[in-house]
Amino acid sequence: MGGMRDRVLALAGMLQSIRLVQQMADNGQAESGPLATCIESLFRFDADSTEAIYGDAAALRSGLTRLVAQLDGHGRDTTQTRIAMNLLHLERRFIAVPESVDAVRKALEALEPRYRSDGPTHPDLLSQLGEIYAAQISPLGPKVLIQGNPVYLSQTALVGEVRACLLAALRSAVLWRQLGGSYWDFLWSRRTMVTTAQSLL
Repeated sequence: MGGMRDRVLALAGMLQSIRLVQQMADNGQAESGPLATCIESLFRFDADSTEAIYGDAAALRSGLTRLVAQLDGHGRDTTQTRIAMNLLHLERRFIAVPESVDAVRKALEALEPRYRSDGPTHPDLLSQLGEIYAAQISPLGPKVLIQGNPVYLSQTALVGEVRACLLAALRSAVLWRQLGGSYWDFLWSRRTMVTTAQSLL
């Protein structure tokens, strides 16, 4: 179990990935720095701390900024809220199927050499991560509906990159729950979460 700081970092990781999904859907591309942070988190299997999973708190600046905006009501994005809630629901289904959890872990371990050689934002790596999501996560349902520019969302390569980011978002959702996160946090600890996120920024 982790403290509030760790749970806030995990939520920021999830929201950063979701923001990247929206950037891809709307513009056909995403910011490479935040993208690298989210993808790298998939390959940090035995990190010493929550912060180490993402490199450091500074690497989650985009996600922390979004978390503050979502929780304090100024600049809340209903689309991001919907995707986040869908992913937290999907996380419950994923964790309930140990075979899926094991299959994802093994697939990521098999991809690790490519990640080491090509880097976290290489199109081939993102494509293969997208395939893991399509094979292991999508069948669990419910589908996470992504809206954006149809021109981009009709491109196979971009759909794969979107799925890679959804896989990273799911990883953060799993981490948040492992750290003791629950829906009660959003009811009773909203102010504390905002303050914690602001201190990390």
